[in-house]
Amino acid sequence: MYSYLRGIVTEHHPDHITIEVNQVGYQVYTPNAYEFHLNEEAKVYVFHYVREDAILLYGFKTKEAKELFIKLLSVKGIGPKSAIAILATGNVQDVIGAIEIGNVKFLSKFPGIGPKASQQIILDLKGKLSLDADKIVRTDSIREVEEALSSLGYKSKEIKKAIKHLDPSKPTDQLVKDALGQMLK
Repeated sequence: MYSYLRGIVTEHHPDHITIEVNQVGYQVYTPNAYEFHLNEEAKVYVFHYVREDAILLYGFKTKEAKELFIKLLSVKGIGPKSAIAILATGNVQDVIGAIEIGNVKFLSKFPGIGPKASQQIILDLKGKLSLDADKIVRTDSIREVEEALSSLGYKSKEIKKAIKHLDPSKPTDQLVKDALGQMLK
């Protein structure tokens, strides 16, 4: 329903901030309220959460953190409090990396997240969280490399991971060799 709020942060609390937008104060639950500065304008990416007994706003400094929060909510047994606890680390890429490599120990260190919940998060989200996969510049030579790797039987996820590190100024045959080298790492 809401994408973001832009206004003045008027209050800090351990689990939420109050942001004033057009003379209305919105209570927004956030992973780290102190990353927003008092009496300064802030843009807060919000998620409107509705359940039977509550209507709440959850807010994040970045769009990526909001997207990860929404994906964490899709995991069976993970609610907003657990998802906020995971995001309190402040580093979205660390959380995504832990999920992608299946690091149960990393995910289990968060309050309310045990080994079973960690395994469920990994099971449900592994392979679905590459937030920067589409930032690859696709020149004609890069497209040819993608086609070559695809014809060799590599999956699109593996191909994207390999071509992310290529220099498009090189000749296509060298790019294929470089991509295959990336596959073996």
